[in-house]
Amino acid sequence: MNILVSACLLGVDCRYQGTGILNEAVVKLKNNHNLIPVCPEQLGGLTTPRTPVELMNGRAINKDQVDVTRQFEKGAEEAVKIAKLLDCTTAILKSNSPSCGFGKIYDGTFSGKLIDGKGITAAKLEEHDIKVMTEKEI
Repeated sequence: MNILVSACLLGVDCRYQGTGILNEAVVKLKNNHNLIPVCPEQLGGLTTPRTPVELMNGRAINKDQVDVTRQFEKGAEEAVKIAKLLDCTTAILKSNSPSCGFGKIYDGTFSGKLIDGKGITAAKLEEHDIKVMTEKEI
């Protein structure tokens, strides 16, 4: 099975602060599955490193109050294209992320508070009938 995976979970240095966050449980899946790494924020044209972003009223706003929703939406669309092209029916995404979070995301105040919600890419993948989960569910 091909599984779409947040590239940062495979150790790729693509997170906003320029690091990865290698998750051994996700990496172990490569023994039985093809892991397809994506970083929707990079696919949308954002640089690494980049200013942190949280979702506020459905918009992706960075800590400097710049709206980067268009880049987040483009990255989500590109991730869906890759998933469809490679027949990925499942995605394992980085928890709490404004792109990839699923179930919980940061509340938009940059205070570290989590609320119920979905990142832009997670929601878009789910709309296309791709099962979404986070690394916490492995």
